[in-house]
Amino acid sequence: MPYQLDRTEIQSLLDEIAGRMAGEVDRGEVANYIPELANISLNHFGIAVAPLDGPPLLAGDADLSFSIQSISKVFGLVVALDLVGATLWRRVGREPSGDPFNSIVQLEFERGKPRNPFINPGAIVVSDLILQNAENAKKMHSVLDFCRKLAEDPEISVDEAVFASEVATGNRNRALAFFMMAEGNIEGDPATVTEHYFRQCSIAMSCSQLAMATRFLAARGKGTADGKAGVSPERARRINALMMACGCYDPSGEVAFRVGLPCKSGVGGGIVAVAPGRGSVVAWSPGLDDKGNSVLALKALEEVALRLNWSVF
Repeated sequence: MPYQLDRTEIQSLLDEIAGRMAGEVDRGEVANYIPELANISLNHFGIAVAPLDGPPLLAGDADLSFSIQSISKVFGLVVALDLVGATLWRRVGREPSGDPFNSIVQLEFERGKPRNPFINPGAIVVSDLILQNAENAKKMHSVLDFCRKLAEDPEISVDEAVFASEVATGNRNRALAFFMMAEGNIEGDPATVTEHYFRQCSIAMSCSQLAMATRFLAARGKGTADGKAGVSPERARRINALMMACGCYDPSGEVAFRVGLPCKSGVGGGIVAVAPGRGSVVAWSPGLDDKGNSVLALKALEEVALRLNWSVF
């Protein structure tokens, strides 16, 4: 029997959670190593659920745009897989890292092949693949265009202030790119490749837009109404598996333990969770824990999964 989603029940839960999060004292710290993100108020909290059918359900600051940062790596991976297929895995692994998302030590030990596409070096290789294989007109904007199509919103854009901040402070990511080039795993110009990576990380979306853009992963890959933005059921399943194992950096196992859903976080404070057969859930609050995941977003997703019995386990 198909799952019957009670929209009234979910809306009530989201309103309750948003109200409670407004009074939370321990909210974490903003990602101040990207100067523009340091300006975001810790008081924000938003949450959205996009069921498989119908409009999303929203609470709090769910319509306020924020920098999606590493959540963009999911969209970049889908774009690259569409361009080059399974050959992508010759250059990027599929294992959890167990190390910080921008570690160069592990990369050196493993001769320039990143552990997975959701850590910085892995996403930089994905950017290289996109630039080497996309049509000229789409090279620098393919991930942005894909986000717009999935969310059915042409107004989604890059936050140019965040992008400039990323470019000004991104020398560690450039170092990762140059090291991988030395090992033969970056084919393009590292400056251009990292610019593409910075640009996709600087895409600004709201919880509402992100929930709509990621619900194809809850729907066995089925995308927008025209059927052109989705992926195969097998690819959707594998992306979900990678999100579960690697989507929240080195504490991904802890997130799986607490939430029980495939998740992808970003240092802008957003976390996407996929409930297969039900919908996509996005929570956002800019304060992070010491591993780079939003303190309040993680709490909220844990409660949603528990109260709605949406854990995959």
